[in-house]
Amino acid sequence: MKISVVTAAYNSQATIAYTIESFLGQSHREKEMLIIDGASEDDTLRIVESFGSPDIRIFTGKDKGVFDAMNKGLHLFQGDAVGFLNSDDTFHEPRVLEEIATAMQDSDIVYGDLNMVMDHKTKRLVRSWRGGKFRRYSYQLGWGPPHPSFYMRKEVAQSIGDYDLSYVTTADYDYMLRALALNSFRVRYLPRVIVDFQVGGISTKDWGVTIRGNLECLRSRRAHLNAPVIDMALFLRLLRRGFQLRRIGS
Repeated sequence: MKISVVTAAYNSQATIAYTIESFLGQSHREKEMLIIDGASEDDTLRIVESFGSPDIRIFTGKDKGVFDAMNKGLHLFQGDAVGFLNSDDTFHEPRVLEEIATAMQDSDIVYGDLNMVMDHKTKRLVRSWRGGKFRRYSYQLGWGPPHPSFYMRKEVAQSIGDYDLSYVTTADYDYMLRALALNSFRVRYLPRVIVDFQVGGISTKDWGVTIRGNLECLRSRRAHLNAPVIDMALFLRLLRRGFQLRRIGS
């Protein structure tokens, strides 16, 4: 099974080498990485090109943000399955894609766990996001899987379509909700860390961003799950985030 990894990048010179190294270090041989660059003005493209790997395809041009870049990747990937790795994140260890490919043999969607770290030199842990099994009413109870750990067969991606760009920071939440809660795909949870996610992106800047994001998630549930104006998941998502926190330096 060939697995496509889509990486949206923009002015990512400080981190993208870590991302690419973690991809090239994967033991799974049937793989490709698509770098969807938003016309970076720094050395991002030079760094990507310096690897000279036939497993990396590069596309560059202005876009409307990270989810627009991801949509481009959805229309360009050539693998049997696809997932997304941010340009400031890394795979947790070299056998991640191998285990995902194995799990995909009898599944349509596979997801796992995620560590949020301060940086990729120290790997200091900030949050531990454990996905847990998806159940029928999981989204109504404030649940959601970590998007960087989410992989799906090509047929799933074709069925679900694009990310909805009307969601500023949570189009990934809306996408996975549509894939999981509105369909009957075979879903498998891998209880292992898939990705080391570096904090500081658009979805982890501060609690204000978190609250605004949760309101967007509520909009998605209202649109697709007939949630009321205010639902229990709005508060349970905040509680789940609090339980994930780790004291920096502990």
